[in-house]
Amino acid sequence: MRSGRVTVNGAKVTEPGAKADPEADDIRVDGRPVQSRQRRVYLVLNKPAGYVTTVRDPHAGRTVMQLVAGVRERIYPVGRLDAETAGVLIMTNDGRFAQAMLHPSCHVPRTYRAVVRGIVDDFALTDLRSGIALEDGITSPAEVTVIERNRANNTSVLDLTLCEGRKRQVRRMLDAVRHRVLALTRTAFGPITLQGLAPGTWRKLRRSEIEGLMPHAEEGDEPTEAEP
Repeated sequence: MRSGRVTVNGAKVTEPGAKADPEADDIRVDGRPVQSRQRRVYLVLNKPAGYVTTVRDPHAGRTVMQLVAGVRERIYPVGRLDAETAGVLIMTNDGRFAQAMLHPSCHVPRTYRAVVRGIVDDFALTDLRSGIALEDGITSPAEVTVIERNRANNTSVLDLTLCEGRKRQVRRMLDAVRHRVLALTRTAFGPITLQGLAPGTWRKLRRSEIEGLMPHAEEGDEPTEAEP
């Protein structure tokens, strides 16, 4: 009997024993997706500073996986926060959802609160709101609100909202306007906020929150393990 043509993320599998993650990878046989039997889980973690956003890292002392050790299903982070950045981190075992959230066309706004060294002036704000030239290209314009200018401590507090998620983007943007980040917290990912979550704790996402993240989800993509 002739076996079907197997592809993983669009590439044909030719080697016997090749491995794939049924939750993170798009696995198809003769063009038809292989459905996982595992219930899909969606949660938000308030990541503390000092934890690495990784599933496997033998050299990391503390990873976010330690904070969700009580979750039975095998989940993983949607994107990354660097070790010293705290705040909203979405975690799931739904690979298609995760990929959609990270795709540039999704335009999910992320809001960060940054405490920076120095008094941020109007020239720096204009640059941030217009787009900053970084080594990997010009950033999209950011929404920036000044929360506080503390001349006694020579610090400023800003809220920045971006619709893209490059590596260490907020820190690099603020470095470019000569304001070093002292503390950084992602306070919102789309409609998901830190409300009611102490550092290091998590909760399941409500159905309405997932629908707010994916208003155009395909039929059949509704969560099966979300809070009502």
